[in-house]
Amino acid sequence: MDKESGKGRHVRRSGRALAVARAWRIGLAVLVTLALACGYAVLDIRGEVPGMLTSGGTQRPQASAPMRVRAARDVAGRADLGKPVDKQAAEAAIDAFASAPGVGGDFSVAVAGADGSIVASRNDGTPREPASTMKTLTALAASTSLDMGSTFSTVAYLDGARGRGGAATVTLKGDGDMLLGAGENDPNHINGRAGLATLADQTAQSLARRGISTVRLRYDDGLFGKSRYPENIAENNDGNTEYTAVSSMAVDGGRQWGGYGPDDPDTYTAYPTMSTTPAQDAADLFASLLAQRGVKVDGGASAGRVAGGAARLGVVRSATLSQVLAFALRHSDNTLAEEFGRLTALRNGFANSPQGATKAVTTKVRQAGIDTTGLTMADCSGLSPGSKVGVRTLVEVQARNLKPGSGAAAAEGLSVPGLVGTARNRIQDPDDAGLLRVKTGSLDEVTSMAGTASRRGGGVVAFAVVVNDPGDLLQAREAIDAFVSAMDRL
Repeated sequence: MDKESGKGRHVRRSGRALAVARAWRIGLAVLVTLALACGYAVLDIRGEVPGMLTSGGTQRPQASAPMRVRAARDVAGRADLGKPVDKQAAEAAIDAFASAPGVGGDFSVAVAGADGSIVASRNDGTPREPASTMKTLTALAASTSLDMGSTFSTVAYLDGARGRGGAATVTLKGDGDMLLGAGENDPNHINGRAGLATLADQTAQSLARRGISTVRLRYDDGLFGKSRYPENIAENNDGNTEYTAVSSMAVDGGRQWGGYGPDDPDTYTAYPTMSTTPAQDAADLFASLLAQRGVKVDGGASAGRVAGGAARLGVVRSATLSQVLAFALRHSDNTLAEEFGRLTALRNGFANSPQGATKAVTTKVRQAGIDTTGLTMADCSGLSPGSKVGVRTLVEVQARNLKPGSGAAAAEGLSVPGLVGTARNRIQDPDDAGLLRVKTGSLDEVTSMAGTASRRGGGVVAFAVVVNDPGDLLQAREAIDAFVSAMDRL
């Protein structure tokens, strides 16, 4: 007891001593700080150091005289579309391709000038299965039919009629944005330009102003009717990774990343499973976003229609159609290609069906002056088996892309080997960088490519090559890359 008591008294005495010492140190620090502050203030007043207390007059900043305005100049000169293509060199490139390992005999190839006139070819009269080069026809048809500067809108509407428990009805209605984002509007990307979180903010605020805190939620996905899948497309859609139903709305095209999506929503190389109910998924997400903002959703989202006279609560808008089409071409997005086909059909009075879409695309391509001899479209994307197209058609579409005016958006999304798109890793010669614009095509027994090349000696060339049933798919693909690499040297 006594030893413990004595130890306690010693600790208390030591604590008092430490407290006194600490107080002296704090007081000294305060005095030093005040002295420094006063000294700096004096120097500031005298104008010897920067600060707000100077007693001298202020100086206005002096700007130098403006430089002369210079007229803008072209970054690159205009292409000489009339410069002839070296026929002998084109024939040599075709011969090298035809004799390359793995190509086999079931191929067609054509090289043309900027006006679409074929300079050299092999088997150009035989239509073959094109795979995703079919998308170039859909892109041209859509670009010459639709307002490519317009946007898709996704809108939340309020139906004034009250349901059970006095809940009002909110209806989510889209007109085709299948690249909605889950978060806020993203002005820096195509995929996610319009965000459901932003729409939920607008909707919750509009409901609060009306004193509404509980709603029923519907989604209106009636834009594309009941027929959403081209016939037989499932044969090339294993695991539902290549296509999902065209819909009035979807988040990230219905891709289900499972939390491991790409950092850049506009650039990805993996192809995850796609939802079979993309519009329902978008509505379910919207319901959860409303709940996070204090709006109770009674019973979850269900399919329905916007009521007549419904009031608009909020709206978000996509990137322009030209940007969405560019995204579709660079990723070879089958769903978006089919959607542009359907939009082309609706715009031109064709049936709202996959068959109506292919008829619309065929008609618009023919009206653009393209030779469609032998053309059979099983769909608008090239994914379904059964499509046939000649390389003359593919080449003429590419030549049409070189013309200014209506339809220009068909070329804006083409892949640039070495830089962007599905041909990003298919450049063979670094000196080809920036000279090629192409669309690739790949199926189990098909490899193809169509595009244009800016020639090193001046001028432009269009080309198309399609291989069916190759002896070796990988070797045939490499042979195509070598052939395309020779195009800018013609």
